[in-house]
Amino acid sequence: MDLPPGTTGFCAVVLAGGTAVRLGGADKASVEYAGRTLLEHALDALVDASEVVVVGDPVPTTRPVTFTRESPRFGGPVAALLTGRDALLRAPRTVGVLAVDMPRVTALTFRRLHEAAEGHDGAFLTGADGRRQLAGVLRADRLDEVRPDHESQHGMAFHRLLAGLDLATIAPEGDEGVDVDTWADLRDLASDR
Repeated sequence: MDLPPGTTGFCAVVLAGGTAVRLGGADKASVEYAGRTLLEHALDALVDASEVVVVGDPVPTTRPVTFTRESPRFGGPVAALLTGRDALLRAPRTVGVLAVDMPRVTALTFRRLHEAAEGHDGAFLTGADGRRQLAGVLRADRLDEVRPDHESQHGMAFHRLLAGLDLATIAPEGDEGVDVDTWADLRDLASDR
């Protein structure tokens, strides 16, 4: 399918601005796993994206990205995703979303998500329990159509934003669907390597 002029295929938003209460308020983007920050792992997973926006405080990266923050801060994943969407300089066909605390998600994961999304509004990775994780791709036009007003975004549950969309899911391969919410999670993930 030909893309409209000025449109790129795939851009992505990394959600890195949460409070990380169960990590003692640590900046998840800067937390290290396997010798690299969680943000660097996320950027590796998004290597196919022509542009990446990180919604969180700026930290050093090896890849050029745009940093931004939702307003007001700590507005939750919906506010963060839509803030990141607004910060994209390019007009994408698909928007990827990835929580910074999922270091086992890879570029292959996102290729599988794109394949699963064909004929749908998007696709998301599930965890071992079958619930959708914050790792997925959405058609940009459909995301824009279901976008709530600014006041409603703050604190909105992510499943409410996606409720009107036709989404496929893919099961995780190995630990792809694991996220790091506590220091114990990080320790367990590191011991499984």
